[in-house]
Amino acid sequence: MMKKTFKRGVHPLHSQHGGKAPTRNLETREYVSDTVIISMAMNIGAPATPCVKKGDQVLMGQVIGNANGFVSVPVHASVSGEVIAVDKIPYLGNEPVMAVTIKNDFADTWCELKPLGNVEQVDPSLIIPAIRDAGITGMGGASFPTHVKLTFKEGAKCDTILVNGAECETHLTADHRLMLENGRRIVDGLRAAMRATGVEKGIIAIEDNKPDAIQAMKKAAEGRQGVYIQALRTKYPQGGEKQLIEAVTGRQVPAGKLPLDCGVVVLNTGTCAAIADAIIDGKPLISRITTVTGCVRTPSNLKLRIGTIVEDAIGACGGFSQEPGKIFFGGAMTGICIPNIYVPMAKSTNGIVVLNEKEGKSKEESPCIRCGRCVAACPIGLNPYLIKVAADKSDFEAADKLHVNDCMLCGSCAYACPSRRWLTPSFKFAKDKLAAQAKAKGGAK
Repeated sequence: MMKKTFKRGVHPLHSQHGGKAPTRNLETREYVSDTVIISMAMNIGAPATPCVKKGDQVLMGQVIGNANGFVSVPVHASVSGEVIAVDKIPYLGNEPVMAVTIKNDFADTWCELKPLGNVEQVDPSLIIPAIRDAGITGMGGASFPTHVKLTFKEGAKCDTILVNGAECETHLTADHRLMLENGRRIVDGLRAAMRATGVEKGIIAIEDNKPDAIQAMKKAAEGRQGVYIQALRTKYPQGGEKQLIEAVTGRQVPAGKLPLDCGVVVLNTGTCAAIADAIIDGKPLISRITTVTGCVRTPSNLKLRIGTIVEDAIGACGGFSQEPGKIFFGGAMTGICIPNIYVPMAKSTNGIVVLNEKEGKSKEESPCIRCGRCVAACPIGLNPYLIKVAADKSDFEAADKLHVNDCMLCGSCAYACPSRRWLTPSFKFAKDKLAAQAKAKGGAK
């Protein structure tokens, strides 16, 4: 099988302490905490509105937050028990978010489920509504409502659904374990998405540093109509939508456009498994595999209920092995630092990584030496050096002309920079300013 890849990119090193090695061969184990805090804002788009109150008894899988509009999804109870709070909590952004806190009764009493059965036999018209009702969002980090992604506008054409099994980020092995342990569910979810949209080709793309996952998925896909496995060269950010599409299909998504504009939809492996759970068993998205690693005594791949608090997840791994310096959701390249250990994980939380004080200390940036390594690394083909100059001068018009909005904030340029320039934060600052300016102009009209 010919291995495919995209242009440019980087190859992040993985230290023995902080890379994938500590967890890649560890089977997933389940951990259930006594309390969950479930955010109503776990997706791109409008947050859900709580439909329960303090003192209510809820069942596992029960809707506790109603969707607000098309680009929104309902939120479900991940445990059965008593609602002990419905209030705003500090979270990852500048503003607090509404959340429902549930005290677990450990009975795991499910609400009434409405399974649709075999994905190859279900009425295709029922699949996307079931995905919406199950509250499924992208589980690779983007959190885009999956039913929206699979609802094509009139005239749109799609011939391929790609399943992202690259898991190119540092530290993370959650998708790897899912492919090894439950590959059939991934294929079932892919087939459901294919039948719902009328797409005849589905490709599961996996980096070649996971040969066992490639073989497991080949076996899981045997005899399944239109499903193929594609090996990829290991490189970061191979799992980016545009990079994945370029590597597998040779197509390039135009600037400012979506994958569907070149006939492709990209789903994460976890998203596909969640689709299968919704169709076959009628279960909403209430749990996921999360890699908990770094400075913890027992690095693990944990199956966690949505809303599990970071402190509890780390406790399930024996606690800290060293004084923590930084904790983030996701991998080291694009992970989001969390303010404290009391933050709950969400549907998109594929990793909880703990760095010690030395690893977590920010490096001072040095003057640019004009080496051009940032340009050579950028998978989009931008000029990070010039964008950084414009952003530091607050010349956002110049940054816009240099296509800063096409930047995916992957961190490849910063990783390649020998001067440790703070490139990615500067680009995010510029993107946020441009977005605010655009919103202000829209409001003025």
